[in-house]
Parts: sequence; C-alpha cells; structure tokens
Amino acid sequence: MFTRSSGIQLHLTSLPDGRLGPSARTWVDWLSKAGQSWWQVLPVGPPDRHHSPYKSKSAFAAWRGLLADPAAPVSVDELDAFAAGNSAWIDDWARVSGGRRAVADQVRFDREWSALREYAAERGVRIIGDVPIYVAPGSADHLAHPELFRDGLVAGAPPDAYSDDGQLWGNPFYDWPAMRAQEYRWWIARLARTLELFDAARIDHFRGFVAGWAVDDGAKNARDGRWRRGPGRALFDAALAELGSGDAALPFIAEDLGVITPPVERLRRDLGLPGMAVAQFAFDPDPGDSPHELANHKQDVVAYTGTHDSDTLAGWLATLAPERRAVLDAALGAAGLKRDRPVWGVTRLWMGSPSPLVMLQAQDLLELGSEARMNTPGRATGNWGWRLPAGALTAAHARRLRRATEEAGRLPS
Repeated sequence: MFTRSSGIQLHLTSLPDGRLGPSARTWVDWLSKAGQSWWQVLPVGPPDRHHSPYKSKSAFAAWRGLLADPAAPVSVDELDAFAAGNSAWIDDWARVSGGRRAVADQVRFDREWSALREYAAERGVRIIGDVPIYVAPGSADHLAHPELFRDGLVAGAPPDAYSDDGQLWGNPFYDWPAMRAQEYRWWIARLARTLELFDAARIDHFRGFVAGWAVDDGAKNARDGRWRRGPGRALFDAALAELGSGDAALPFIAEDLGVITPPVERLRRDLGLPGMAVAQFAFDPDPGDSPHELANHKQDVVAYTGTHDSDTLAGWLATLAPERRAVLDAALGAAGLKRDRPVWGVTRLWMGSPSPLVMLQAQDLLELGSEARMNTPGRATGNWGWRLPAGALTAAHARRLRRATEEAGRLPS
C-alpha cells in the first residue's frame, strides 16, 4: 500500500487558523519542503461539545467550522448535484442540522477540500483520514437508522492494566446481524465517502470488527460488559466488491492497538491491511514479540512515534521509567544518535524502521512538552485544543527533517 516514505500528523483544527484557509496551504508547502509524502488528519465531522471529532454528529458530513469561507455562494445546480451524488446520507443530515443551508455547507466543504487536496497532490503530499468505528448517540446516523443499533447496549472497552473500570464510551452498539441483512449498505456508503475525501484512512478500533465490548446502557462503568461478535471479513468483502479495484486491498490502516487477539491479527492480515507500531509502546526491557519493538517491525505496519491519544515525545521522555529509558538510550547509542537532542534522536531512530511508512507528530518537530498534547483519554475536558503557532515551523526545521528523511531513504522519488 505504501512505498518507503514518511508524513506528519496534524489535525485541521490544529492549523494556525484552524480552517481550510491560507495556513493549510502554508502547511502543505512546509511538508513538501521537508520531504514529507503524507499528512494525516483526525475525523473531519462536526465535533461534540468537548470538541472531540470522535463523537461526531454525522459519520458522513464535514464540520462547518472548518470552512475558510462559510458565506461563499452556492448555486441551486451545485446543491442539486451534491444531493444526487450523496443520497445515501445527505437527507438524514439535512433533517437534523438545518435543511438546505446544511447541504450548502457540505458543498462548500467539498469545494474547499478538493482544492486543498489538488494543491497538496501537486506538491507530492497525500492525505490520510480517520474513520471512528462507532457513531455518536443522537447523531444523524443513529436517528435515521435505529434498526442498525442494539437497544440497551453501548460500546466501551474492558478493564485492563490502565483502568479497573474499563472505558465506557457510550456509543450506540451496532446490530451486526441487521447490518448483514442489509448487505452492509450503510458501511459501504460510509467507506465510499471516506475514499472520496482521502487518499488513505486509518480505521479506529479495528478489533471491534472481530468482537466489541458491549455494556448495558445506564451502567456506571464498563466492568460488567461482554464481548459481542462483529462482522469479521464479511463487511470488508462486501466493501471490496463494490469499492475495490482487482485484488488490491482497500487503502486503510488498521488501528490495532490495545489487547489484540490472534483472530484480530488474522483478519487484518487476510485483508492485507497494515497495522500500527508506536514508539511510545516500545523499549520494554522484556519485549518478547511485541510488534512495537523496532527489531520486530515488519512490512505490514505503519510506524508511528505517537498518536493523538499519546503524549508528545518530550512529555513521554520526561516520565519514562528508568529501566525503559536505559533500553532507549542503549538503542540510541547503538545507532550513533546519543549526541542528538532526545526527541530528534528518537525521531531519527524510528525513521530507520523497516516499515514502509513512518508517521510523526507535528508537536514533536518543535520538541514541545505535555502542554501540547492533543488528547488525554479518560479526561472529559481540556482536550483537542492544541494549535500550531503561526511561523513556528521554519525553513530550518524543514531542512532538518528533510535530512533525516533522506538519511532514512524516505524522500519522495
């Protein structure tokens, strides 16, 4: 799916102006000068009241708040053409969000987004999106298709080493047999929309397609949930039959973090999807066969230094346990990187992965601490607000990253 390359994670709301305006093009220009091939964003749907893009009011619609020009005129012909091309979801969205005005905003978004993607493609930069597995309660999708969700069940995650109570997300839980009876039409339409907007996309909580943790609605925590079987490869086979090209896999990255079982790994590999390896989960004194350890990286993973849910590299390094720091320092020493500042040392080390694609976080290019963290899971407020200061990433930063990218053999050909 990926040639040897690298890219940066930065959500649209973290651009200096937080929109599809001039700073988005300035960012693309910087990526191109820095030798980067990919730009990864978070979901672009309307966020919830805590600004989380993972509990959007729609699995299809884009957020009006991202528009550079929310008052740009839209013709009747444009409205009609968009409605005809997006009939699977646009009426559902219009009913809950303002009728034709809401449709006009989607036309504006597609217009601005298409122009930005074209601008990026001309400079050798492609864009990776993000697909949350679940929808928000009360979203347009939940209200329009109640038959596709289980009454009385919500989604979450079981207790683990980080939480005795598990995680209670509260998203409506899918009725997978009902989805199957409809030949997964809703999911196929959702993935089709994703492929219209992005060159590739990360599928969040991929393990939920094998089995998801279902909790009784109204429960105080997720301890008493239970695993409910997902659709397995049947959903993806249906999507590939309609959206694919020949034997090629669909351009998705499987987010396979957390407690991953052999059936989840088999499904990912059977589908030909790369998984994820994360630097902040590596450098264990007793690593075993962990996929995150650099020595265990394979061609079927995308190597991330961190994700939107993890700390910045500087914040992580500041709290790293001494035994893990010793392992990291030994790895840096063996690679001749001990003289680098720690964040850049880790970055250059990770760029040497055999993984075809390495993804970095924009905050780490500036060596920022935990104050620049995008999200802290389990914390309801204070997330999703970080913005890249205008002009903070300079030509000198671009040259430094380009040198590291070239050193790792990841420059665009």
